Amino acid sequence: MTARRTTLGGLLAASVLVVGLLTLLPAGVGWAWGSPAAELHWYATSLDSRTAMLQLIGNLGLLATPAALAVVLWPGLASPLRLTAAALTSGAAIELLQWALPLGRVVSPLDALLNATGALAAGLLVSRAQRASARSA
Repeated sequence: MTARRTTLGGLLAASVLVVGLLTLLPAGVGWAWGSPAAELHWYATSLDSRTAMLQLIGNLGLLATPAALAVVLWPGLASPLRLTAAALTSGAAIELLQWALPLGRVVSPLDALLNATGALAAGLLVSRAQRASARSA
């Protein structure tokens, strides 16, 4: 394994650890259901709310770094179909863990979708940048 791949693998592991800490540390007991319709309404009517926008940007950005690093490490993952599957699986896994573990978290299908959307966008951007870099080299 090259030093570059080792470094990228370490960064990927660290970014996944950060995601775990942000999403799986206890915030109480049990869990609560986050209604997708209620959350969509909250986002749509709270565009001027710092809290809502922080939540939205946080959900979109949560899996962006791991996705970008994974695409660099495993270029085959850059296929839109593979990347979409991995992103949706990762977002859903977080929400399933929040449901299964008594962490006091809100379980939200919309959060899973936003997490996956951010991961997909980041992965596709990195893939495009890599292809452009390869063409100009």
